[in-house]
Amino acid sequence: MCAADIFAADRNLALELVRATEAAAMAAGRWMGRGDKNAVDGAAVNALRYMMNTVPMSGIVVIGEGEKDEAPMLFNGEQLGAEDEPQMDIAVDPVDGTRLTALGLAGAISVVALSERGTMFNPKNIFYMNKLVTGPDAAEVIDINLSPEENIARVAKAKKKAMDDVTVVVLDRPRNDEIKEHIRKAGARIKLIPDGDIAGALLTCKDQGGADLLMGIGGSPEAVITACAIKCLDGNMQCKLWARNESDAEESRKRGLDLDQVLTIHDLVQGDNIFFAATGVTDGAFLQGVRYEGRQIRTSSMVMRSKSGTIRFVDSIHVPKKLSELSKVSGIDYSTV
Repeated sequence: MCAADIFAADRNLALELVRATEAAAMAAGRWMGRGDKNAVDGAAVNALRYMMNTVPMSGIVVIGEGEKDEAPMLFNGEQLGAEDEPQMDIAVDPVDGTRLTALGLAGAISVVALSERGTMFNPKNIFYMNKLVTGPDAAEVIDINLSPEENIARVAKAKKKAMDDVTVVVLDRPRNDEIKEHIRKAGARIKLIPDGDIAGALLTCKDQGGADLLMGIGGSPEAVITACAIKCLDGNMQCKLWARNESDAEESRKRGLDLDQVLTIHDLVQGDNIFFAATGVTDGAFLQGVRYEGRQIRTSSMVMRSKSGTIRFVDSIHVPKKLSELSKVSGIDYSTV
């Protein structure tokens, strides 16, 4: 990137992204509690794609959702953006927590991350990773090759806590039952989340009312997006690819993936020019969900950039009638989606 491109990115890209996550959240939030995951995702994708194509960049989706969910959504390799430069990698989840939204549960967010072209890890056919995430206070002490008990002890010492004061976020899946038993053996507390481990990982960087660690097996695409956020927050993350069966493992070997390799946060996203935006879809510990108030809509978002270390919390008021006029060509009607 030339100096002019970097200047443009500094001044524009971070806050351009939040316009996209806001649009996705407002569209998806209309479907909260209505029991239709596909409608949640479809509404978010349509709005986010439209807004991302107005961003002054040339972006390629490295982490999308179409391959995993077998849905014609934002797919790996899709090109987004309105300019030829700067050239960026895109990691996107229009709604991290489509099931949460469909069921009217807390913790769903819309997220987008950017980094310079060629810097994001592509997990290829492996859809899951074993993850270990913590915030800045314990960033230097975690080691995924150690047991959960040892990592909890290290984090407790770094944060000057007793072991039974440590809270560990775990995705509530049978594949994480063994990890839960290790955490209980260590005497730590567990915060189970039904979905949405990007938002769960963000809790490890929250000073008050947050958590100390995230452990367990979750989605690989979400891991790369999480790494972008955690890097902006000066936390740390380590992962290992996790094969569901021998067929996955054999395919991984054919593609040159090492299931024993420890993927550091720098392996997942290289460099230090990363942009991240998230908007709450339903209420969560970090962000409020979308509030529909008749003549206006309120959204809560966070916008971060790793290079500057700046974190912005953005509370926005939108006028749906005017938004619908501005985005007629997209087919989105913010007042009735």
